[in-house]
Amino acid sequence: MLSSARKGVKELDRIDRNILKELQNDGRLSNVELSRRVGLSPTPCLERVKRLERQGFIQGYTAIINPRYLGAALLVFVEVTLERTSSEVFDQFNLAVQKLDIIQECHLVSGDFDYLLKTRVADMSAYRELLGETLLRLPGVKETRTYVVMEEVKGVSKVLING
Repeated sequence: MLSSARKGVKELDRIDRNILKELQNDGRLSNVELSRRVGLSPTPCLERVKRLERQGFIQGYTAIINPRYLGAALLVFVEVTLERTSSEVFDQFNLAVQKLDIIQECHLVSGDFDYLLKTRVADMSAYRELLGETLLRLPGVKETRTYVVMEEVKGVSKVLING
């Protein structure tokens, strides 16, 4: 029997997994180069990539930008506790956060607080402004706790692909 974490997981063969690994490492690979790396001819390789896109395994292609080069050197995590934990308050908070490009990630979590946010800003002055002008004014926010990252030891956006 499948564990609850595996329910809904679509099975992939070795070639599909290799395609995902290669594209995750370099989304700019040409189809010819990708097909060479995974041991297929170009046409079936492209068909597999298109199928993986249709099925939602591949959600898009993006460039990884160095935030320091754009003046966003300070990485900050914010715990958010809401006044009430009702579906209406959650919905209002979710909608408001989704409109904020400055928030990179927002996770509803279990534990002593309700949400964990991730953001990058230029410096503490910019964060204080974000906190006072935006975060504390989000719907339903009771309190926040801030964690400034002193050193980013590991920051990976890749998904582990077994097999």
